[in-house]
Amino acid sequence: MTTLVRPVRSASLNGYVDLAQSLGLNPQLMLRRAGISIRSLDDPETLIPAESVRAILESSAKATGVEDFALRLAARRTLSNLGPISLILKEEGTPWQALDTLCRYLRLLNASLITRLDEAGDTVTIREEMLVKTSTPMRQSIELAVAVMFRILRELAGPRWKPLRVCFSHRPPEDSSGHKAFFGPQVAFNQDFNGIVCAKADLLVPHTASDPGMARFARQYLDRAMSQQTQSARETVRQMIVALMPGGRCTSQSVARHLNLDRRTIHRYLLNEKTTFSALLEEVRAELVMRQLNDSDLSVTEVAGLLGFSSPSAFGHWFRTSFGCSVTQWRTQKRTA
Repeated sequence: MTTLVRPVRSASLNGYVDLAQSLGLNPQLMLRRAGISIRSLDDPETLIPAESVRAILESSAKATGVEDFALRLAARRTLSNLGPISLILKEEGTPWQALDTLCRYLRLLNASLITRLDEAGDTVTIREEMLVKTSTPMRQSIELAVAVMFRILRELAGPRWKPLRVCFSHRPPEDSSGHKAFFGPQVAFNQDFNGIVCAKADLLVPHTASDPGMARFARQYLDRAMSQQTQSARETVRQMIVALMPGGRCTSQSVARHLNLDRRTIHRYLLNEKTTFSALLEEVRAELVMRQLNDSDLSVTEVAGLLGFSSPSAFGHWFRTSFGCSVTQWRTQKRTA
């Protein structure tokens, strides 16, 4: 089976060399071990594998013993680090419109990240999920994505903006002072999603555009880049499953509705690529359950609900069939290892 390599702009590691050196690391050695050339960081538009970025963030945090490594990296970011997209975001009428635009062009920045906006009453939840196919720890990658979004919102909504809640699905660090200093006291762990909960009113405050001509140029450039990208039906459906599954039961009907397609059309597209919706659903479930059991302290009941199972017993049966042991046995083996 061919492994899909999802690209990320090297700008995702902007500031890494200085941060690594300040913590006593040899950045060139760390980059080489992760399969990244230090020269690729010279141009922020250079594309590097998302898995390599994940690996260097995790290895750097482990080598230094700094649990908030990704947050320290994100603290060096500004909106301009997004490249041409930043010009468009600054010209949008409200932070809400800017976020909607960011979601549209996101795969040009990071093909392994899914960002979804969920509106409920007076609140808006910005959900972040990674598509990297691995059961190894990803907390630094997730924290970097959420922290960068936090910094973007600060620039779009103003320095006085504060989130209602910042959520992570992984377990808390031994010392959460760095996270509270970055996000504020409303940060929470072992949650059922990764992302930021905002007051809707904060995202509807208008601001004045500064250079609409430059923004039009940037939009034309990005639209051309988007039109040159091709994505298979398999990857499109898979991304939608990853985005929808944490919100409850994910069905082919719900995916079709979000893609504005007929369910039978999706099945036909997938059959042409020699796969099925059920196969993709099982694939994503297996990846997400490994991540939850590795990185969080959620109970079996909570993990079952997160993956769309009707009951813990149904989840338990599926897990034993898929992995050859119970969840308890798996966790025990993992702790022993």
